[in-house]
Amino acid sequence: MALVDHANFRYRILKDIVQSLVVPPALVSLCHRALNVKFGWWSIPTHLLAIALVALFRVQYSDFIQAREARQLGARPIRRVVGKWPGNIDVMLKLKKTLASQYIYEPYLELFEEYQCTTLNTRFLWVDNIITMDQEHSKYALATGFDQFWRGTAQRERLESFLGDGIFNRDDEKWKYHRSLARPFFTRNRISDFALFEKYASHTIDVLSGMASHDQPCDVQDLFARFTIDAASDFLFGENLDTLSKRLPAPSSGSQSDRGSATDDSWGTFAQAFEAAQRIITMRARTGSIWPVFELFEDKTAPHVEIIKRWLDPLVKKTLEHKAAAQKVGRWSTMEDKTFLEHLADSTEDAGMIRDQLLNILLAARDTTACLLTYVTYFMALYPNIAAKMRREVLDVCGNNVPTYEDIRKLKYVKAVIDETLRLYPPVPLNQRQSRPQPCTLPPPDRTYPTESQQPLYLPKSTTFWYSTLLTQRNKALWGPDADEFDPERWIDPQRLARFTSNPMMFTPFSAGPRICIGQNYAYNEASFFLVRLLQRFDTFTLAPDAQPPSSLPPAEWKLGRGRQAVEAIRPEATMTLFIKGGLWVRMKNVHSQ
Repeated sequence: MALVDHANFRYRILKDIVQSLVVPPALVSLCHRALNVKFGWWSIPTHLLAIALVALFRVQYSDFIQAREARQLGARPIRRVVGKWPGNIDVMLKLKKTLASQYIYEPYLELFEEYQCTTLNTRFLWVDNIITMDQEHSKYALATGFDQFWRGTAQRERLESFLGDGIFNRDDEKWKYHRSLARPFFTRNRISDFALFEKYASHTIDVLSGMASHDQPCDVQDLFARFTIDAASDFLFGENLDTLSKRLPAPSSGSQSDRGSATDDSWGTFAQAFEAAQRIITMRARTGSIWPVFELFEDKTAPHVEIIKRWLDPLVKKTLEHKAAAQKVGRWSTMEDKTFLEHLADSTEDAGMIRDQLLNILLAARDTTACLLTYVTYFMALYPNIAAKMRREVLDVCGNNVPTYEDIRKLKYVKAVIDETLRLYPPVPLNQRQSRPQPCTLPPPDRTYPTESQQPLYLPKSTTFWYSTLLTQRNKALWGPDADEFDPERWIDPQRLARFTSNPMMFTPFSAGPRICIGQNYAYNEASFFLVRLLQRFDTFTLAPDAQPPSSLPPAEWKLGRGRQAVEAIRPEATMTLFIKGGLWVRMKNVHSQ
């Protein structure tokens, strides 16, 4: 099944090319022959004109159908971006360029401000493509109108070679099946396995302590990715990948990746492949529906996926062999004793499906929590008073002891810092759905722009729908004039907290509705536990711009910008998940060394 789906992008784009560029001239040629008309040198312009006229007719007919459906549904069309070039090609090229160079998602925000609305149809190459920062519209896609949306064919096309048959790349019964398999492993007794957290947090903090004793900077983004994947690998399949014991990157050494200095050992190779696949998929999304044109003869993710498979396939093979041997002697583990990988092996003998599901869960377990810890550390370095307040609470509640589940629940300020970090820097800052193969209506927009019509919006069938959690969670209309400020007190002060409690869908870092992240409590517990152990050992966190790759430092013009852009000391960027360009280089001081 995966191979068929994977090939679809070539089939689809070839079909589009034939329909658009081959069929119209062929029909003209048939007419020439039937009428016995000879155009001579006019033949080429005639064929080109046929292509243009058919394309124009298809666009006009589609517009006519959509206008009729909108009237029938009592809705108005979503406002379209209007560029200077046909098909908004100028806007598409500019957006692709500025998303790579400007502050994160600032180009989207500028579009919303230009058109004075929170949901837009970019209409690139005459294909409907919706982008929104509207809380009501995100809420509808994720929750209240869930049945009107799915991940859809466009996302499966882009992600098939990477995430394949996993939970993030499937819909309907297949998705429900994957979710039902995963859910038992995120019950309270499993996600509160603090002995596992302690094992890997202790190792991570020992690494940091050794570097701190020599006043060496550390790329904590890289280190936290190792911590989360080591803990996740133990949690999911009972084996330690032991990436924490492998060589760490040094400032401006080794090969450079988007996320920092990369090591050239086996772990570095895996991490680079993992990140390269995500980067390619993001560029596919920004290129629009024509991206397969650039990969007709070569799937750009293929070499990176092959490296990932070389890491995961031996683990899957070992588990299947262990299952077969154990079943022969009647000693296969009970549900309580099984790892997630063993549980998957119980459900299928398909090694590819097991690997895909494992990779999907590893992606979430590694990237999201590592992102959260990275940005919390960034804020602790940027605002020492906040780090000091967190440390006081940790010592008051936990002392220097290993925290318990009950201790974690008492850490109100630490939880406020985590939530405020997730608000400003959600690990998945932009996500996608697709409307089902029938038109629907979005509810009236929120009141970000009061002059915008409060009529429902018409959404055509099978339309890509992008929603930005990051922009929604920084929207001043929802969060107040201080929405760009990092202020954990907004999660403690009852009056300010009322904004959220009265409208919980304005904060969705773990998504919402039926597809809400089943691992969110695992992530909260893991991040909280780690921060407790970190703050028990260290009390000073300082950014190390001297170690930061020069290309990753914020450009000087950002200081003249607005919101967080003006105070940012790093460059936030995103592929499938958020990260800091060049890594986050930090110096820490051991408490006992002062």
